[in-house]
Amino acid sequence: MEIPLPMSIATKPDNLRDLLEQGWKSKTVKDEVRDNFIRKLSAGDELFPGIVGYDDTVIPEINLAILSGHDMLFLGEKGQAKSRLMRRLALFLDEEIPYIDDPTLPVHEDPLLPISSAGKRLVASRPAEDIPIAWWHRDHRYAERLAPGTKFADIIGEIDPAKLAGGVSMSTEEALHFGLIPRMHRGLFAMNEIPELDELVQVGLFNILEERDVQIRGFPIKFDIDVIILFSANPSTYNRSGKVIPQLKDRIGSIIHTHYPRERSLGIEIMEQESGIDLAGDFPVAVPYFMREIIEQVSISARKSKFVDHSSGVSARFSIANYRTMISSARQRAIRLGEKPAVPRVSDLAHLYSSSLGKLELDMMGSHQMSERQVLQSIIADAIRVVFDEYVDKHGLDSISQIFGRGVKIEVGDMLPSEAYADRLKRVPPAWEKALEFNASASPAMRASCVEFILAGLYATDRLSRSERHGRITYESSE
Repeated sequence: MEIPLPMSIATKPDNLRDLLEQGWKSKTVKDEVRDNFIRKLSAGDELFPGIVGYDDTVIPEINLAILSGHDMLFLGEKGQAKSRLMRRLALFLDEEIPYIDDPTLPVHEDPLLPISSAGKRLVASRPAEDIPIAWWHRDHRYAERLAPGTKFADIIGEIDPAKLAGGVSMSTEEALHFGLIPRMHRGLFAMNEIPELDELVQVGLFNILEERDVQIRGFPIKFDIDVIILFSANPSTYNRSGKVIPQLKDRIGSIIHTHYPRERSLGIEIMEQESGIDLAGDFPVAVPYFMREIIEQVSISARKSKFVDHSSGVSARFSIANYRTMISSARQRAIRLGEKPAVPRVSDLAHLYSSSLGKLELDMMGSHQMSERQVLQSIIADAIRVVFDEYVDKHGLDSISQIFGRGVKIEVGDMLPSEAYADRLKRVPPAWEKALEFNASASPAMRASCVEFILAGLYATDRLSRSERHGRITYESSE
């Protein structure tokens, strides 16, 4: 449900006199956000659309921070939707607010409460009907910046040499060129990865947080900036001594702790939501649920792996990229072999290296000189084992390994036609029919995917041996 405007869009005033006649009232940005939040909350509207898995943890803490009028720090490892949550806060702004429409003004001035010297002079020197009003949409009232490389002049401001050359005194407001934060007056500003911010800039920030004014090169400018300041950081760097000055930490109203999905099903929901893949089209794709589970379990296993740096984390983007790669591999096979639908198999996971390498930061102590590729291979094997063990408990697949004790070998591969799997299984149909009950389907492609899952699971749990050559994998008895 859209937050209603305080007045009809069709009758938006274009000058200060008409604005006053319609009864428009000034409101701080924190009051504006709080009022619209309360309106949505009381109406039962969805507060943070697209955010999954935070209903009972993160979102209640954000709600309290909004009601408290706090600036916020989102503290969590990479890929935990910190930036998305900050951007979602802009949805609690009014759809549009009025500002004085004059290109000489440094900020979007409140027509009733201008903060700059130029804005105050303009309002004092003209009749209300001659003061033009324009409308600022909430989509443009949010800005963010990544901390590394950010200078004081970028977000606070700097003395403008051109203005000094024109005769303006260095000690006056008119001599300044304002940075992002002053220009976001009446909006929201987010600083990502705050521990990487230069200490001088941090000092400028805590002055804005506490006093809401600007000091540039020793010249204090009383400039009552109205802005919500948001930050994000990784706990390992934020809590490291000396990375963030204590005075800045002390001025942040609320710390919001984010986390990875607490349940695998929530991770799968996020993965599918964010992948943006159309599974229909000329070459449709049907993804077995166990393949979704394996992809998300790869991320879960990576987060627990002794070979991966836990302080860095494993982003949700890891699952999303791997999910896309798996589906693309299946679709490529279907296009080349003329199969419909395309169904991902375990052999498609061999291509995850391309979407995974670079996304894992290894623990140099725990990895013992293992390459990133070797670490990933170990993690994928662990993920298959975890998911397979759950299916063994539920469907009794353990008995299938006995078949291989009679010398049976089965060859699979990501480019092997699905029909070929049926030919390879003719010797042991009763056992496989029982095993395939957990994903019953007459589709040869779906059955081929189930077969590969069972074989890979038996290998991951040391029931079978495996050899690989020229993209083909052969499974046989490990005895």
